[in-house]
Amino acid sequence: MLPPVDEEQLAESPFTALGLGRPIVEAVLQKGYSQPSSIQQQCIPAVLAGRDVMAAAQTGTGKTAGFTLPMLERLRHGPHARGRIVRSLVLTPTRELAAQVADNVKAYSRHLDLRSDVVFGGVKINPQITRLQAGADVLVATPGRLMDLVQQGAISLDRVEILVLDEADRMLDMGFVDAVKIIAKATPSNRQTLLFSATFEGKVMEIAKQLLRNPARVQLAANHDRHASIEQRLHHADDHGHKHDLLSHYLSSTELSQAVIFTATKRGADKLARRLADQGHASAALHGDMGQGARKRTVEQMRRGKFRLLVATDVASRGLDIKGISHV
Repeated sequence: MLPPVDEEQLAESPFTALGLGRPIVEAVLQKGYSQPSSIQQQCIPAVLAGRDVMAAAQTGTGKTAGFTLPMLERLRHGPHARGRIVRSLVLTPTRELAAQVADNVKAYSRHLDLRSDVVFGGVKINPQITRLQAGADVLVATPGRLMDLVQQGAISLDRVEILVLDEADRMLDMGFVDAVKIIAKATPSNRQTLLFSATFEGKVMEIAKQLLRNPARVQLAANHDRHASIEQRLHHADDHGHKHDLLSHYLSSTELSQAVIFTATKRGADKLARRLADQGHASAALHGDMGQGARKRTVEQMRRGKFRLLVATDVASRGLDIKGISHV
């Protein structure tokens, strides 16, 4: 049961002052947000004004709401999607991030008559094709699966009004440069484009120059200011055994509630997760060879506290929102 929102709350909400309508502000308040973050304060007015936006923002800054809320506000005033048409498209680099963004879209649009969907690889494509026959006002997708759907004629991108590139630097680092260009070319030239990236260096700047038109630039505080609450330590290990001793030392700390432990390889993630389980730790592995259902269950179980330790490859390096993690 969602908490009720009264007229005074709606009228006095800073989200209303930013230009968002009642159904969206009501959903935001019911989600427990009272004040917009810095990126939301800067992005929401620019997106509502129809500007292209180029924003430097990392996970944890509230960037998903920064583009989703104004996007929904613009979409709710237009004709609904139908017959394989996609009105807005959010591209993300990984399945986990796609699912997380899609969950946020559903939460923010709970009082709107808009259809949203999410598509990614690692699962059967036919159910996705069937669902998309009705079209989508908001489609969240990974580039590879989206390309498959377009090539099979399952969806049309020639009516896309808003294109969002989320975690653009990560997406390009994963080799999706050509896919992003092809997808963008399949959308109308007069679309609104929103690009979010942790950095504007190299390939990201090249893509931005090609796809964005006179964008509003949003730059948050420097990394050292944003992450002032994070303590970083470097330990030199003499050998493999010493490295495991150091890890065991940290895992025995009462200050550690939950941790993500990164490994270089999928096999290494499985091996370390088994080793830690044998030592009595509640642990699980997460990597790209796992099916999407297994990956989703593992992340949800970590969120619920079933596992204390998540041993992962770089598939978990961006976008995961797990509140209980104290150490990486």
